Amino acid sequence: MGETAKKVLFVNSEIYPYLPEGPLADIGRYLPQGIQERKKEIRSFMPRYGCINERKNQLHEVIRLSGMNIIIGDVDRPLIIKVASIASARIQVYFIDNEDYFRRRQIYRDDDGTFFADNAERAIFFARGVLETVKKLRWAPDIIHCHGWISHILPLYLKKAYKGDPIFADSKVVLSLYDDTPAEGFCPDFAKLARYGAVKAEDTAILAEPSGINLAKLAARYSDGIIVASDAVEKDILDYCGGLGVPVLPYDGASYGEGGTWIDEYNRFYDEL
Repeated sequence: MGETAKKVLFVNSEIYPYLPEGPLADIGRYLPQGIQERKKEIRSFMPRYGCINERKNQLHEVIRLSGMNIIIGDVDRPLIIKVASIASARIQVYFIDNEDYFRRRQIYRDDDGTFFADNAERAIFFARGVLETVKKLRWAPDIIHCHGWISHILPLYLKKAYKGDPIFADSKVVLSLYDDTPAEGFCPDFAKLARYGAVKAEDTAILAEPSGINLAKLAARYSDGIIVASDAVEKDILDYCGGLGVPVLPYDGASYGEGGTWIDEYNRFYDEL
């Protein structure tokens, strides 16, 4: 980056304690705190899934950030922004909410285990909702770090649809890869739905086959650095990333253990981009 990164935006699919502990939720919880302790400014975002108890977690709507509509296909839906605090970490979490996409109690699948038919739209809404909210905050991130497949359309939007926005002029995208790639396909018109602003048909051509693997490849293609955060990432994705010519931080399981070095390694990775 030419100088040390100072502001880091975390775009998370999961954060503990709003969702149960696990690799994604734990990193979503502890990485922002660790980076903040290393003297960087941070912001964290995640979807406001319907299983999150608003009263228990003290979520409240931020009226000044809510109110805009996001059009996907021919339908426009209101963007609602909520916020809560993790007091022990001294961090705030912003939640992207919409009644149609995020009020259901299940996260990605219904009670029968069926992948939601509108998961592609939910990913689009989440990514655009994050970027529009950051614009409203007038907070220019040096690093935007994406975690989980629902964040995977964001790198494309940052590099194409928001390319000329001064808020994101110097932003670099870091993509963390996990073993959460959906085995199910997305809706057939994902590539068309994803076109927005300066995003053209050729930019989303890989989604002609709308698989989780191709969505991960799309995210990697528009990222400036990649972190392998699981030892079970699909080989097809890793091989694709290896041919992009961008920095890749390989998986090191020992660094995630007690007293591990992973947060320092991530922090160095940000600064070296």
